[in-house]
Amino acid sequence: MDLDKIKQRMDGAIDALHREFGGLRTGRASNTMLDPIQVEAYGSAMPLNQVATVNVPEPRMLTVTVWDKGMVKAVEKAIRESDLGLNPQPEGNVIRVPVPGLSQERRLELVKVAGKYTESARVAARNVRRDAMDEIKKEQKNGDISEDELKTLSEKIQKLTDETIKKMDDSLAHKEKEITTV
Repeated sequence: MDLDKIKQRMDGAIDALHREFGGLRTGRASNTMLDPIQVEAYGSAMPLNQVATVNVPEPRMLTVTVWDKGMVKAVEKAIRESDLGLNPQPEGNVIRVPVPGLSQERRLELVKVAGKYTESARVAARNVRRDAMDEIKKEQKNGDISEDELKTLSEKIQKLTDETIKKMDDSLAHKEKEITTV
């Protein structure tokens, strides 16, 4: 039983949660806001960051510098049609994207979405725990580890799970504060 591997898988769930949070609009511009956007480019859907560079020149403005001038319309369309509520304004191969403030109603919706993302991450961490517990029970059944080792490992795995879920809850609290603070 490799506890480092379990910790690595649980950290992966935390990293995935942070990536999901990066796509949530908080009223302030962030260069990760546009990460979920897929652009129809060269006959397939590609992540925006593979066809352009996103910068944050000011707190309520994003600039998207498209590398191929022929892709500007496709990038503009992808940003406009995303569910982020943004209105891109092309200027040559640069697209300016003003980030409007959020209404209180939209802020509450985003808090709910953040909660859903967190719950999915918690489920992922619990699945890692379940897989690890199944593995050590199988090892104990095969005689590879003793009853005491089973109990010790179970406690360590549970402690790791509790720590991971606490980090997720702390991240959620931080994100909720970020979303609700004007």
